[in-house]
Amino acid sequence: MPAKNGTANCTIGQGSVFEGRFHVHGSIHIDGKFQGDIKTDDELVVGANGRVKTDISARRVTVAGTLIGNIVAEEEVHLVGSGKVLGNITTPKLTVDPGVVTKGKLTITPDGVADAVDVAVTEAFGADAEDAFKELTAAPSRGKKAASTVEAE
Repeated sequence: MPAKNGTANCTIGQGSVFEGRFHVHGSIHIDGKFQGDIKTDDELVVGANGRVKTDISARRVTVAGTLIGNIVAEEEVHLVGSGKVLGNITTPKLTVDPGVVTKGKLTITPDGVADAVDVAVTEAFGADAEDAFKELTAAPSRGKKAASTVEAE
């Protein structure tokens, strides 16, 4: 799964292990194991064989492998069907393919405005916004528990 432009500036290949701090100008493709701190100004792809434990900050993120950590993407996150994510996701656009397994908080905001959800709830419910939101998020789920779980923030 190459970066959208077809090539990656950096690749951690299958069978490779990297631990440490990795800050890259350009795209990164990980099919091996990575643990540490990672940041890019472009796209980060966790390939189907990738096993990553880190918080990610990137323009675009695609996960087809396994990620333990939070994602902050400026433009979009794509979770491919084989992807598994344990962590929070913050992005203006999210695509989730069937088969994805994920657990964490999801925040989708336009243009990276972190408090857009809080503002929208306050505008809709006024002074009672906090109580209304707590009631909504505390309501027990009904029916059979699904394999994918996403908590709205």
